[in-house]
Amino acid sequence: MTYDPPRPAGRLLLTPEDKEAPARTRRLRVLDLGERVEPALDSFADRLAELAEAPYAMVNFVGEERQFFAGLHAPDSEREAGRLTAPGPGTDGPAPAAKPRIGRRMAREYGFCPHVVVRRKALVLEDVRDYPRFAGNPLVDEFGIRSYLGAPLIDRTGLALGTVCVTDVEPRPWGRPGLDTIKALAAELVGQIGLREGGF
Repeated sequence: MTYDPPRPAGRLLLTPEDKEAPARTRRLRVLDLGERVEPALDSFADRLAELAEAPYAMVNFVGEERQFFAGLHAPDSEREAGRLTAPGPGTDGPAPAAKPRIGRRMAREYGFCPHVVVRRKALVLEDVRDYPRFAGNPLVDEFGIRSYLGAPLIDRTGLALGTVCVTDVEPRPWGRPGLDTIKALAAELVGQIGLREGGF
């Protein structure tokens, strides 16, 4: 897996077509992942945030209609309200009047993880505003996210189950060290998933 930044484009890239979504959903059900909070995955996200020095870190499983952050690290004030979600289809919970908080569920058209899953490659966005196709993403406009670093979780069946990722509200020069870290942690988590066919 190499550093493969997306090329700037003159139009917003819509959520990519995801032909593996039905098979992924079935696989996630077999693994009992993507439907409930996983304390071990919250701890994994905490560690990822610490290593990346990022305010947000997620272990994200991507379904056919929505994303679910089974592991989530957010600032304390937001983590306590982790039930809140981004507005939009496929989400639950109230939408606060002020800037929304990162919650556990998010529609597929929000964020960058669905692109990582379809691309099956790590994605490094040091400043999302440099890429018009990503700069107009609802996660940027509504949450103020300015940088993203994520890698796919490709399990033994060859399916990309989701991602591990970090985000920041400021541009971040993730560079090669950031890329190496996110890829290594994705591989580590895939290994942990491979040890089980039930729950953590």
